Order: sequence, then structure tokens, then C-alpha cells
Amino acid sequence: MSAAFLTRTLRITTGRTEGIHDLTHECASFLREAAAGRDGLLNIFTPHATTGVAIIETGAGSDDDLLAALHVLLPADDRWQHRHGSPGHGRDHVLPALVPPHATVPVTGGEMALGTWQSVCVVDTNKDNPDRQVRLSFLG
Repeated sequence: MSAAFLTRTLRITTGRTEGIHDLTHECASFLREAAAGRDGLLNIFTPHATTGVAIIETGAGSDDDLLAALHVLLPADDRWQHRHGSPGHGRDHVLPALVPPHATVPVTGGEMALGTWQSVCVVDTNKDNPDRQVRLSFLG
């Protein structure tokens, strides 16, 4: 593998409640080593059928607003065909169609070219599986 491509797997615990987990600092830390001041692309991928990756503002209520919107779009009730796990767990398997399990961020001078209020987050509505992986890959 060339020095132009580096990947790392993060292991995170999302807990037993649904939530949005900010990984911006972990991504920046990875890029300090992987990009070393270069331009390129950072890909963030979560290999789970019930999580997604979002680039959103956090800490000002937008993360709670996203969860509230997901509750409207994907209610945790018995309408879902996929029925194992907690009641309404089928919604968790539909989540990645709305919040994809990946995102790609431009990297300029070794840093993510995010907007002022943007953060890289994992969205996890699955209360049954708190142990997650996120793969960070830099191509530059």
C-alpha cells in the first residue's frame, strides 16, 4: 500500500440510546498522520446495517432536530417487516437509506475542508448494538 492511501478503523461505543456521535476530532487526528499536510479526500464509512454518517452542525440543537425528524420519518413501532430486536428495530435498518453509511470530505493542506459549523457524525438509532466501527480512509 502506498503512502498516498492510509486507512484506520475506529471502535466507538454509541451506548444503549439512540444518538449522534461527533467524530470530527478523531478524523482530524487521523489526518494529521495520514495526510501530513497534503490535499486529498477523507472517506468515512461505517460497516453496519443500522448506522449512518452525517455532516451536520452539532451542539446547537441540530443533532436533536435530526433525531426528531428521523422519529417522524421512521417511527419505532410495529409497522416494519424486519422484526427482531427491540420494538421498532426495523426502522434502524431503513436508516442508512436516508442517512448513508458513508461520507467523503475534501482535505486541503491536511485538514478537512468543512464549513464553519459542520461536524462529521455517526448517526445510530439502534439501541441493541452499542459497539461500532468506523473506517477512515485518506486518499491523497
